[in-house]
Amino acid sequence: MKAKKLLVVTFLFVLASGIAAQERTKINDAAAAKMLLGRHMLSLQWISWEYFGTATVTSTRGIYRITGQQRGRGESKGDYLRIDGVITSIDAREFKFSGKIEMRISHINNGEPCIRDGEFTFAITGKRRYWRMREMENPCDTATDYVDIYFR
Repeated sequence: MKAKKLLVVTFLFVLASGIAAQERTKINDAAAAKMLLGRHMLSLQWISWEYFGTATVTSTRGIYRITGQQRGRGESKGDYLRIDGVITSIDAREFKFSGKIEMRISHINNGEPCIRDGEFTFAITGKRRYWRMREMENPCDTATDYVDIYFR
């Protein structure tokens, strides 16, 4: 009876913490996964290519997670980019991210925040030293957004 109670309590704890609901990140290239871990510069061209934000990739129990932000300065003070979610798969030249990307740019979408929630792909193209989000069309306005995460 004690074992059954312990099993139920453990199951409820795991369920409440969200661990059971999240699958491990699918790693198709170990070198790319290693390159992705850690702290990276993050940018959205509307904010700045001179003053970068940071994005941090961590791994816990085989689940890769990314969080980051870039904040505007000077004329673009008040503008921001935020990224938060789980990396679902990692390949040699791209990774897939499931989560939320929020941005506020004063001259886009009437200065209101634009929130994207879903699955996104970040890819390396050509000889670039960063991953760029492929879903570049801003869903809140007629703008093209370059969200870049740079190599360390």
